[in-house]
Amino acid sequence: MFTTAANLGPLAATLLVLYPLFDVGAAIVDARSSRATGSPALLYVNVAVSSITAIGVAIACASGIPAVLRVWGAWAIVAGAVQLIVAVPRRKMGGQWPMILSGGISVLAGASFILGAAAPNPTLANAAGYAIPGGIFFLISAFRLGRTAKRKH
Repeated sequence: MFTTAANLGPLAATLLVLYPLFDVGAAIVDARSSRATGSPALLYVNVAVSSITAIGVAIACASGIPAVLRVWGAWAIVAGAVQLIVAVPRRKMGGQWPMILSGGISVLAGASFILGAAAPNPTLANAAGYAIPGGIFFLISAFRLGRTAKRKH
């Protein structure tokens, strides 16, 4: 997406829709694995929000980059807030600090996407940059949670 950040072509649109769908999958896995540690209700909220976002981004792609940035930004704020609300109480489980950091960054990044939509020549560069640390935080958290689960069994 970095190479086509100023244009909203089919590749960028596909990647923008796939990212929230990846979040849906991650939230489903987390909800299933966290049933023993508390209610996964907020994770299911995240599944719904991210599913709606994927549809919203697909529709917004027809209107251009500013519309995509507004939808993407709203999703980043809501998903980040949900991440924080879920991860902070689960700190003792281990593996939650990457999710806490990711949630905080998401809220801030989401606001910047919405503001960036009003810029004279908005691009998708920040959205592409946002996806990279998000993926890294997910991998770190999954690795740490996996290690914690193995120690408990």
